Amino acid sequence: MSILAQSDMRRDLARRRRAVLALGIVALLLGVAATGTVKDSPPPERQIVVEALLLTLPDPAADPVQAYWHETRLERGDTFAALLTRLGVDGAETARLLKENGGSKPFRNLRPGMTVQAQTSELGQLLALRFLSGEATTVLGFERDGVRFNAIEERAELARHVFLKSGEIQSSLFAAADAVGLPDSITIQMADMFSGDIDFHRDLRRGDRFRVVYEVFHHNGRPLQAGRVLAAEFVNDRKAYRAVWFVDETGKGGYYAADGKNLRKAFLRSPLEFSRITSGFKMRFHPILQEWRAHKGVDYGAPTGTRVKATADGTVELAGSQNGYGNVVVLRHSGRVTTLYAHLRGFASGIRRGARVAQGDVVGYVGATGWATGPHLHYEFRVNNQHRNPLTIAMPAAEPVAPHRMAAFRAAAEPLAAQLELLAGANVAAVE
Repeated sequence: MSILAQSDMRRDLARRRRAVLALGIVALLLGVAATGTVKDSPPPERQIVVEALLLTLPDPAADPVQAYWHETRLERGDTFAALLTRLGVDGAETARLLKENGGSKPFRNLRPGMTVQAQTSELGQLLALRFLSGEATTVLGFERDGVRFNAIEERAELARHVFLKSGEIQSSLFAAADAVGLPDSITIQMADMFSGDIDFHRDLRRGDRFRVVYEVFHHNGRPLQAGRVLAAEFVNDRKAYRAVWFVDETGKGGYYAADGKNLRKAFLRSPLEFSRITSGFKMRFHPILQEWRAHKGVDYGAPTGTRVKATADGTVELAGSQNGYGNVVVLRHSGRVTTLYAHLRGFASGIRRGARVAQGDVVGYVGATGWATGPHLHYEFRVNNQHRNPLTIAMPAAEPVAPHRMAAFRAAAEPLAAQLELLAGANVAAVE
């Protein structure tokens, strides 16, 4: 490098050092000036502001945030005051409600065992009281209107849920159903569905299995009542029977097999839902006449008061007392067939000569009238006034799905059948 170039570099470096030194001095002076300004300025004056604030206390009756729901069951021996005390209602509120509405319909319909819900404020002010009536379709109770209570009656809002369950017979159908939590009404429906093919008094075997899809209606998240069986399968002695519920465009419903065959027979095998056969269609030694005679019917042992059902659609030909039959009902059906139901304790409402009955309608109740040594039902099946054995005679089926309705039937049946398939290897499943 030349001497001239080195001299230029030294001059450039000197200029940079002087510039940096000048910037440092300026910054230092600015800092001192700023510090002096803060120290020399007087502090701001403090002012105390006093202002009245209007606080509005919340009205428990108007503010839903302050309302609480309580629930309890009316126990036997409870007073209404004790019930409301458990529900968190103030005693003065209870006294006012009783004074103003003591004779109203909600009070008259409240029964032990019912679940009661009350909405109260945090101070115990009663805002509303509700419970389901005995029909389980109506909500009764009271609602607050200012300082008064208005009685309410409204239709219960029910939510429909579908359940799937399966079980295996070890001792009886009801025992198997109870083991998986199947409602009794669903068990009875299932037995009715297959009663034309399976005699549930004689044909059940250990190891028989069932699958069922059914509906349950809920109110406020609580199961309220079972509805209808939607589809079911019963395997009896290794033979499977399956049915689905189908309603046609006319509103008529029934249970049908996959091919559209009607599961309902023209006649049920038995007029009782569950019982035992105490005497069959055969010769027997008559317990009262003390002689051998042909027993031209079937006797079913059952507790007094058990419902007796019509085994087919028909017309009441006789409803009264007749010799050894005691209280007896005779029904006339199509095809010159009559059925007889004897030893009844009494008759169902509306059962009188000329009345029309449908299959499954209750015609009377098991008793021990006439020549009977104990409560049972004597049932006879006659064709052209000739006795036939109702346990062995071939029963014709009811009408199948009409050809023009098969497409609608398949559309309804396939999803139900698929739900039954979901139950393979499962005990309980809720699907909706």
